[in-house]
Amino acid sequence: MGFIKAFAGAIGGTFADEWKDYYVPLAGVPGTAAIFRAVPKGTDNGRGSNTKGSDNVITNGSRIVVPEGTALVTVEDGKVTNFISEAGGYTFHSDNINSQSFLAGDGLLSTLKETWERFKFGGTPGAQQTAFYVNLKEIPNNKFGTQSEIYWDDAYLNAQVGAVTRGTYTLKITDPILFITNFVPAMYLQPNAPVFDFADMDNDAGEQLFNEVVGSLSGAFSNYTNDPSKGNRITKIQSDQIGFAQSLSQAVEDSYRWNSDRGLQIIKVAIAAIEYDEDTKKLLSDVKKADALSGARGNSFMQQSVARGFQAAGENGGGANGMAFMGMGMNAVGGAMGMMQQPQQAQAEDPMAKLAKMKQMLDAGLITQADYDAAKAKILGL
Repeated sequence: MGFIKAFAGAIGGTFADEWKDYYVPLAGVPGTAAIFRAVPKGTDNGRGSNTKGSDNVITNGSRIVVPEGTALVTVEDGKVTNFISEAGGYTFHSDNINSQSFLAGDGLLSTLKETWERFKFGGTPGAQQTAFYVNLKEIPNNKFGTQSEIYWDDAYLNAQVGAVTRGTYTLKITDPILFITNFVPAMYLQPNAPVFDFADMDNDAGEQLFNEVVGSLSGAFSNYTNDPSKGNRITKIQSDQIGFAQSLSQAVEDSYRWNSDRGLQIIKVAIAAIEYDEDTKKLLSDVKKADALSGARGNSFMQQSVARGFQAAGENGGGANGMAFMGMGMNAVGGAMGMMQQPQQAQAEDPMAKLAKMKQMLDAGLITQADYDAAKAKILGL
């Protein structure tokens, strides 16, 4: 009985798979999907009889549609056999006996041979053929976030800074073959396989990418803030999606070889929030004050302060207490008082002149930026 059933099953399966198929993408696939199956259309508005073919056989002469923004990959017995990246309609052909069909012009003898082969495998095909689509568009809404502070050296602040951050990024599959052969788990390349969706919480491969991005954030922030072309300003990151994406992409490539080993690349990054630690907040506040008093704005502020100080001194009888109200250091007060009595000496003691001299020393390399900042704060009484 078993022999007869196997033979009957072999014949039925063979003739069911003689039908040519029309393959299209699986319906309802989300935009975050990377790999999804090509499925036979079967029937259309009640027309069509191809309802009993095997899930793992593609008949010669079958048509396959490749939509814009996707690539098509066929896999036979676990090996990639075809790759199409240009949109359009294509006709499938394989030398595998299981794909032979007299309906495709391969002759009736091929059907008899296939029946015999299937008989030897208990009535099932002796090969496994599947077709998959690879998403070539930007894949959105890949989340990242840190639960504790990450730290990096900041060139502009000249200090180590720390922050908690979160956001999203888009990625792109740049090499579908590398992506499939080196990264996608085998369970997503089988007949009736689930969709490989980066947003799927049960997708271990997607979770691995999340962990690797989080592990690369410190290096990405360091890349960005220490790149002179970015102005070394951390404050630009949230508005520079592409610039920071390049820094993050480089960081994950350096650490995990996303592009060279997996055919993946980060394209854009949207940082939803950066929450600095307390030390960094204080440092940023000090830097903002220093920036506000630099250049022409600082000179204008100095002139206004001196003028207000003279006015206050006159209203208080010229006493030193009136000058102290300006918040200036004692050296600056002495210089200002001398300015009223000895013009030549006052010029030498003028705070603006002192700052100019200190700046010249800084530019000449005689003092460091820290020395200049400390002297500036002392002269201005900050």
